[in-house]
Amino acid sequence: MGDYAKALGSKLRGIRQQQGLSLHGVEQKSAGRWKAVVVGSYERGDRAVTVQKLAELADFYGVPVPELLPEGRVPSGSEPATKIVINLERLQQLPVDKVGPLARYAATIQSQRGDYNGKVLSIRTEDLRSLAIIYDMSPGDLTEQLIGWGVLPPEARPAKDKDREEA
Repeated sequence: MGDYAKALGSKLRGIRQQQGLSLHGVEQKSAGRWKAVVVGSYERGDRAVTVQKLAELADFYGVPVPELLPEGRVPSGSEPATKIVINLERLQQLPVDKVGPLARYAATIQSQRGDYNGKVLSIRTEDLRSLAIIYDMSPGDLTEQLIGWGVLPPEARPAKDKDREEA
């Protein structure tokens, strides 16, 4: 099998381990639906997994199918910013009714990190996804909103969005 199968297997293994399941635990929890030997062969990249089986496995793990795909996947239009550096100075200038959730989230991250430089804060893509849920938007739409507020620079747009603008 190729690199993609191994990368996919690595993602499958990571999800399983995050859920605290052994291969035999998967077999037990699924009442034999998912055999340990089969899941193990998917995880090693020794066995090809069909789209149907991948969707069923995602359902079993309770995660969206894209979470099982390797990082090299083709990004969708709702992909979040490639570099997420929040301008904290600008954030403080905006009305609390707009940026309250973001300000609280940023303050929590600063507190956890002990990072109080007060100018910028780098966040992870997962943080942006969480914020998008709070704001009831897609990560891509939230990125655009944050750029509009001046909290993120225009360079924060994913590369494919930049290409669209130039066209």
